[in-house]
Amino acid sequence: MSVLLDFIQQESQERRASFPKFAAGDTINVHVKIREGNKERVQQFQGVVIQRKNPNSNGETFTVRKISNQIGTERIFPLLSPNIDKIEVIRRGKVRRARLFYLRGLSGKAARIKERRLNIIEKVTA
Repeated sequence: MSVLLDFIQQESQERRASFPKFAAGDTINVHVKIREGNKERVQQFQGVVIQRKNPNSNGETFTVRKISNQIGTERIFPLLSPNIDKIEVIRRGKVRRARLFYLRGLSGKAARIKERRLNIIEKVTA
């Protein structure tokens, strides 16, 4: 029994390491596998991360919010889901809290998030 749990934990750690580090306020592009009938394709969902729930656990989820045609859309993704093909970080946001639910009531320029400047060390490792 213990061997099986160790294998699952090791596999989840490897999958977690394959994704870039991101936090609330970052703009990310999530490549999601979509199955339509017997065909499978990859669809991109780009938006701002408004929360990460249960970090560093196997049940970790993150919520991404995007606005298209003046309609806000939120999607919750399990981090270790096999349907997530890859995650790209587009911009790093400078925010002072972990949950950005206040963005739901804002629109237009008011909903912008300042960009975090990267250190030279972070640029080299990224």
